[in-house]
Amino acid sequence: MTEPHQQSDRSATLASFVARATTMPLPEEVQEAGRQALADYIGVSVAGHADPAVKALRKLANSWNAPGGARIFLGPQTQPAVAALLNGTMTHAMDLDDVHYAGGGHPSGPCWSAALTLAQHHGLADTTALRAFVTGYEVMSRLGGGGQSGVGRTLQHRGFHPTSIFGRAGAAASACVVLGLTKEEAASALGVAATTAGGLVGSFGTHSKPFHAGKAAMDGIMAAEMAQSGFLAASDLFEIDKGILPSFLKDAEYVLPELDFTQQWYVLRNGYKRFASCRATHAAAEAAQGVRGRLGNRRIEAIRAYVNPIALVAAGNPAPKTGLEARFSTHCCIAMGLAGYRLSAFDFTDDIINDPIVADLTPRVTCIPVKGQSEVAARLEITLSDGQTLEAVVDVVLGHPDTPLSWAQIEDKFKGLVEPVLGGTRANGLFVTVRRFGEGMDGLASIASLLAGDTGT
Repeated sequence: MTEPHQQSDRSATLASFVARATTMPLPEEVQEAGRQALADYIGVSVAGHADPAVKALRKLANSWNAPGGARIFLGPQTQPAVAALLNGTMTHAMDLDDVHYAGGGHPSGPCWSAALTLAQHHGLADTTALRAFVTGYEVMSRLGGGGQSGVGRTLQHRGFHPTSIFGRAGAAASACVVLGLTKEEAASALGVAATTAGGLVGSFGTHSKPFHAGKAAMDGIMAAEMAQSGFLAASDLFEIDKGILPSFLKDAEYVLPELDFTQQWYVLRNGYKRFASCRATHAAAEAAQGVRGRLGNRRIEAIRAYVNPIALVAAGNPAPKTGLEARFSTHCCIAMGLAGYRLSAFDFTDDIINDPIVADLTPRVTCIPVKGQSEVAARLEITLSDGQTLEAVVDVVLGHPDTPLSWAQIEDKFKGLVEPVLGGTRANGLFVTVRRFGEGMDGLASIASLLAGDTGT
């Protein structure tokens, strides 16, 4: 990886890392982490292929009539930027995609969408796409990292979506690797990504939230293609005193994440979601599922949920009116867990709001933000009709890097999402292809073939 740097040269460090990544060796464990991310990415994308937001974008993409060699999942081939817009939106539609727990957002939607579509279009090897994804992940996770007091979390508290802000930089980095851009070209591509960054937390619970990931992928590809064509952009927009940081954060206090690319691979700390809801709901929902067997037939009078404050920033809707809004309601997700729901990709329909048990329990939930509490922890106090109070505690939610999912668990999630859509044979073929991605087989063409066709959406 690249040499250490000074924080005053942040933009140059990013461009140097991206330019060198075209020949950078990837350790086997890093390649394996990339394959796990690819399996999760494809699984959640297939599950989200018919989401209303995706359907609207399919109509729009068809009207553009932009021929190319990049596959829209379960659709035609088109230009890479168009396919990335669709595929990235699918990935985030169910809110079940991977997550960088230190604050960078959801990396695979922007980075895998850019890497796959651009490499397919140019007929490149799957090894190039894998390297491109890892590069984008490393850039995106560092820019938005820092933990609870870091850049990503501070942005979220200020009303900005880190996936949308830094997903553009991650996607641009991935695209630069596929196109083999020079350091100077990569600097311009990253500059374009920075100047187009945006995305509001106020969009959560609408079609615009998954669009954030798709548009980040699209803009990242466009940024790299523009730079390759000679477009020049500001090359210093990731410095401390200009560009993104002062513009979006202004007087905020935050921990500036280190951009040292020499010490570790952040992709080895990727996180995976079990529930199709905002990440901030997961610890409380897992606690609710865990305590359900101790309830018996006793009526629940009240539920007090002690959560990290971000749970109420990103998922604080106490009375959702639709299944989509329920994904961003810690209150409703707790009620669903207590009612016996798996909180799967197929549970968050509008009917969930009318389930008598969920409708009864949701208003009984009181969420109490606890400053300093881990984002991946939660504690529930459940008062029952007989006067007893049950406690349920989750210290580290399953799927966090400290409690990682195994390949077997990733396969179970993948097939649970893909088989209902494609059937067992195609689902198994896809998983086998992903499991060997980057090992010399023609993985890109196989994925494009297995995800071809029209499912009637």
